[in-house]
Amino acid sequence: MNAARTLVLAEDSAAWLVVLALLMVLAGLHPSAAEELVPLVPSNPATFVRALLDAPEAEMNFGRAKLAVDKFVDPSIDDIAALAEIGSMVVTVNKMIATLPPDAASTSMERVKALRAFLYKGGWWNNGRPFEYDLSDPYGQKPGSQSLVNYLATRKGNCVSMPALFIILGQRLGLNVTLSTAPLHVFVKFTDDATGKTWNLETTSGAGFTRDAWYRQKLEMTDEAISNGVYLKTLSQREALSIVATPVLDSLIATGRYEEAIAVADVLIEAYPANAYTLVKKGTAYYRLLDTTIIEKYPKQSDIPADRIAYANELYQANRQAFAKAEALGWREPKLN
Repeated sequence: MNAARTLVLAEDSAAWLVVLALLMVLAGLHPSAAEELVPLVPSNPATFVRALLDAPEAEMNFGRAKLAVDKFVDPSIDDIAALAEIGSMVVTVNKMIATLPPDAASTSMERVKALRAFLYKGGWWNNGRPFEYDLSDPYGQKPGSQSLVNYLATRKGNCVSMPALFIILGQRLGLNVTLSTAPLHVFVKFTDDATGKTWNLETTSGAGFTRDAWYRQKLEMTDEAISNGVYLKTLSQREALSIVATPVLDSLIATGRYEEAIAVADVLIEAYPANAYTLVKKGTAYYRLLDTTIIEKYPKQSDIPADRIAYANELYQANRQAFAKAEALGWREPKLN
């Protein structure tokens, strides 16, 4: 059993990966859509997540998914107020765009620039309170810091909440935006309608244009991980939704609901097979289940009852297989700076 423990320890140092998150694609919600939110305290988390991922493409609403997931993690959040504030923001950005010459206002590039100004430059449009990167908690480890509601309230965010808000507003403005990931990081992919070119937007730094090479220089990743779609990929809507729902998996593991976490991980992996983070978390859930049901009760392998040996071996092998699949995709344990 020691090998299983060793494998999961490698993942534990990466538990703060902000894929999150991936991050996370949020299309806007009108306040009138609040009653359409997926049930927020589901009795079966895997069913809840599948409902988010399997909605018909025309009905996929990433904002609804994000708020539903945030509410799963923290039922106390005021999602109705968040919807109202988002709607108000969209109105304001559209007013900014309306001041542009007609030819400029119609281009997606100019709309991106207006959204960047609205979020990151102080002015009448945000009451002189631009959104900022929270340097005191850059990876969003404080409780609730990755939620959209927290970001709206504090105006300080991380590389989960910052791309989330950019995308929820961007999609409401008709922009072609989605998410991408790098080790310990989530960012925005924007495709310019006029040229068809896709740009990386680094929302923790004013949504500035950022080259793939910069991410590769700053955040170590293997060639295999890139070619297999683990990192730097322009995610599809369904893949992005699986990132939106990842906090459900994290929450279940944190609260000891390991079997439910494994079931949720399977749903997420089905939607995005190259999501190495989910594979790693699935391996963690198997180890924690092994630890609580076998290792803690029977410190010596010789103490394990004969009728529990097969079960223990199944958990052990499942833990190893999950990590092996992640490593085969090119995932490596992220290094802490």
